[in-house]
Amino acid sequence: MRQKKKNNSNPNSNLSPFHKLRSGSLSQLLKSLGPGVITGAADDDPSGIATYSQAGAKFGLGMLWMTLFLLPTMIAIQEMCARIGLLSGNGLAALIKKKYSTKIVYPISSLLLIANTINIGADLGAMSASVRIIFPDVPLVVTSVLFSAFIIIAEIFIPYHKYVRVLKYLVLSLFAYVITAVIVGGNINQIIFTIIPSISFSSEYAIMFVAVIGTTISPYLLFWQTSEEAEEDVAKHKIKEIGKGKPKVSPKEIMLMKEDIGIGMFFSQFIMWSIIITSAGSLYFAGITDIQTADQAASSLEPLVKSFPNSGQIAKVIFAFGIIGTGLLAIPVLSASSAFALSDTFGWKEGLEKKFSQAKSFYSVIIASTLIGLWITFSHISPIQALILAAVINAVVTVPILFIVMRLANDRKILEDKINSRFSNIIGWLTFAIMTVSVIVMFLSFII
Repeated sequence: MRQKKKNNSNPNSNLSPFHKLRSGSLSQLLKSLGPGVITGAADDDPSGIATYSQAGAKFGLGMLWMTLFLLPTMIAIQEMCARIGLLSGNGLAALIKKKYSTKIVYPISSLLLIANTINIGADLGAMSASVRIIFPDVPLVVTSVLFSAFIIIAEIFIPYHKYVRVLKYLVLSLFAYVITAVIVGGNINQIIFTIIPSISFSSEYAIMFVAVIGTTISPYLLFWQTSEEAEEDVAKHKIKEIGKGKPKVSPKEIMLMKEDIGIGMFFSQFIMWSIIITSAGSLYFAGITDIQTADQAASSLEPLVKSFPNSGQIAKVIFAFGIIGTGLLAIPVLSASSAFALSDTFGWKEGLEKKFSQAKSFYSVIIASTLIGLWITFSHISPIQALILAAVINAVVTVPILFIVMRLANDRKILEDKINSRFSNIIGWLTFAIMTVSVIVMFLSFII
């Protein structure tokens, strides 16, 4: 997906998203939002939808408190990555390579590639399963191949700004969960009471806790955010290429970046909150505590259209559009983050604004990871269970990456006086500690 060069002659280009929302329409706001909102939307990918739905079905409102815990965490960590990319003009893997050594960047990039490819396979499987709940006679192989081909072609040939503009509207289908949450939400006092953490020491709870964190703070989002902010520097002609020169960034641009991150992460967590309430209200309280199929996940939206004829089918259509829309957004982000990381590692030409002939290795990674993900879809694992497994793998991989992000975000040689604040450090290191302990507890729960 080639990115259109931005025209900075527009007098409204420096307005914040909040000003654009007050002075314009929703379409103007969507056009103005940048990498932060794309990251937030990609975070609610099919893996996120499945994991949050399973959390609500299995534990009711018991995990709703995690939305409040994860919101400041996501904002702080994604802002660190955005600041690193914006101020350095480099991707995350390139900085790891410069700051440390290839002995560290190789395993980190390899872990990211493995986690992303598994996630791509799980997302493609969920998208195909969603099509089949509407058109059951369509073979899985046909839809999986068509989705893969479309995504690869779109990333290489369709201008990035046009592709993302369409997907931003598709992702709005997730607001169906918001409406359903209002309908089936239940007692407001129950929801408010869930602010207090409710923790169980069972293996099921440990796995789901790790999965929720893993699908929310995923490694691909950290690499994507950093590289896309650097690519914004290229688009604004601050640097010639990613990793070539140090951009001059104004305080206004840093403020706009922070607003973009805040809006994106709030959107992501608001959708998570709505999905958990929806699945708790329509599945958990109905005795359905384990989601195995896309049909069961889709049934959580039936209260939204219960007064309509064929409400079950309508709910399935809404669910399918949500899964397909987020999948079409998330899979390019997953494959591109792998391509950015490997390009940084090996010094290849990179960037979604480049043509295929200008960055063959970069786009080859995108093609290969998508095709391997396609191959994974033909395994016999349930799409819903594969999505949750992908979330758990993401959590495990995120732990060492987050440690390095914290070190880079406090490096004055890279960020000069724009290193982490004390608050960001507290949030970041606390998140690292919680994720590390959670992963250890999860593995111990299998042994003990």
